[in-house]
Amino acid sequence: MSPDLFFQYLFAGITYGSIYAIVAIGFNIIYNATGIINFAQGEFVMLGGMISISLLPVLPLGWAIAAAVLITMLIGAGIEMVFIRWLRSPSVLRMIIITIGISILLREAALHVWGESIRSLPYFYGNEITTFSLGTVHISPQVVWVILASAVMMVGLSLFFKNTPVGREMRACSANRTAALLCGINTRNMVTLSFMLSAGIGALAGCVVSPITYTQYDSGTSLAIKGFTVAILGGLGNSAAAVAAGLLLGVIEAFSVSVVPLAFQDAISIAILLAILFVKPHGLFGSSDAARLKDF
Repeated sequence: MSPDLFFQYLFAGITYGSIYAIVAIGFNIIYNATGIINFAQGEFVMLGGMISISLLPVLPLGWAIAAAVLITMLIGAGIEMVFIRWLRSPSVLRMIIITIGISILLREAALHVWGESIRSLPYFYGNEITTFSLGTVHISPQVVWVILASAVMMVGLSLFFKNTPVGREMRACSANRTAALLCGINTRNMVTLSFMLSAGIGALAGCVVSPITYTQYDSGTSLAIKGFTVAILGGLGNSAAAVAAGLLLGVIEAFSVSVVPLAFQDAISIAILLAILFVKPHGLFGSSDAARLKDF
């Protein structure tokens, strides 16, 4: 493999790995606050892209993306209040079934609203053939947007959880919800906020990546599988490790194209997930006690 091709694959892996990491962080935010694995996380990414595309004819690109993120956050809050809040000590199996049902519901609603057509936002800078050179490697400006947006979201979330009162309250709920409640923290609102935050970062990721990957009503399913794989790979609940795991999976997928057909790329994520569950169920960076938001 030539050095040029190596770096081309590497940048592609970092790009997609950044997306997977953001989806995994969405899984971890809700898991840390509630103990729930939200299999509808991929649909938040899809909704962000689809809603922003629909708003684009009446709003500038930046405002369309901001509105799509806000609307998706409200949808996330509505899901928590309608389907989750009223439950009392539900079993893991029950929660898995509920979140899978929510995922199917959102996907079918998207099918009725937008149909089966494949859509995309315009490139934030230039178009699909615009590139800039980094040495001998040619990179699309949208790739830089994806990597920068992912990095900003990761750093922003870390600062939010460590340095803001609301972030510290969410961490307290994560560590011990009963103790947080006794300290006067409204734990129900913290759970709702975790769904909103998870939906918002998923929607923003969906908007930024839409020009590259395109968006369809069922595009969230694949992202949910890969995001879940990354969350497990990093150790469920450990968002810092999810970043490293996302980049690792993205790079593995990118280089696998030179070995296996593109059609089998999704199978790689499934194979990695199964291998982790068999060999090290708590993830490469995890322990038997899932890491909490303090480990972000």
